[in-house]
Amino acid sequence: MGAPGRCWRITGPLQSYAAGGHSPCRGGIECELGGPVRPWARCSALFLLRPRPSRRRAEPHPADQPEEAQALAQQLTNPVADLVSIPFQFNWENGVGENEDLRFVLNVQPVIPLSLGEDWNLILRWILPFVAQPPGIAEGSPATFGTGDIVASAFFSPAKGKVIWGVGPVLGLPTGNDPLLNSGTWSAGPTGVFLVQAGPWTAGALANHLWSFADTGEVHRRDVNQTFLQPFVAYTTGGAVTFTVQSESTFDWEAEEGQGWTVPVSALVSKLAKLGPFPFSIQGGAGWYAATPAGGPEWRLRLNFVVLLPVQHGH
Repeated sequence: MGAPGRCWRITGPLQSYAAGGHSPCRGGIECELGGPVRPWARCSALFLLRPRPSRRRAEPHPADQPEEAQALAQQLTNPVADLVSIPFQFNWENGVGENEDLRFVLNVQPVIPLSLGEDWNLILRWILPFVAQPPGIAEGSPATFGTGDIVASAFFSPAKGKVIWGVGPVLGLPTGNDPLLNSGTWSAGPTGVFLVQAGPWTAGALANHLWSFADTGEVHRRDVNQTFLQPFVAYTTGGAVTFTVQSESTFDWEAEEGQGWTVPVSALVSKLAKLGPFPFSIQGGAGWYAATPAGGPEWRLRLNFVVLLPVQHGH
């Protein structure tokens, strides 16, 4: 038997030996067998060469890149942007009812874009309000809590173009029969949005109109015949901070004379940040009511959290 073999690390490329007292082993380890070359001889390696794992550099997060963050923040000012977003909008409305009390409204407003080819998008918007109503909204009415009517909109919008617009249907979907929270009717109508974006500026308006066409039960409820108008102007800075002035006005065509308009005017500030792996926007602001029906609010506070999810389009 030959002497015990010795092994050491080969730093160069592996070679084949036709004669002599060396034989290459697997993994770049050369062995001295101490005797005649035996092709079947094996050795115990002192070093095991392993390929060093490649480390991929993490892609920069859009919220970490100033230009991308500004562009993403400005997209949030566009109601028909190609973004999946889930806003949670908290509203504190003050001066409501005969006791000038507080009403709290949480609007959950997911937005889902669907691609209809290279030229068109379908933007689905859904608003579900959770309402804590104070007592005294109507004479002798108690405090109540629940969901209000859902407003579901669908916008057909061009995927490209300097002028951004979208049109489609809007539905009013009842979630209950509490007259302090729900209309008790099914309603439908048209909706549309138009806006322009120039540099850091965004200006436009969203509108819809709802007519009721059926009651939810045998008891007839008051007809719905209501217009909604939302003009807005926004400015987005290089630091992804957006300043917005807007109104979310409604006109009730069935109301008594002088009681139809509800006109809040709000000033809001938002900042794009990160929530784990996702872009995240936080917004706060206040507004006052230029016009309200009797018992309507006088002013309000708003806090809005928006989670953005990635959009993947098929090829």
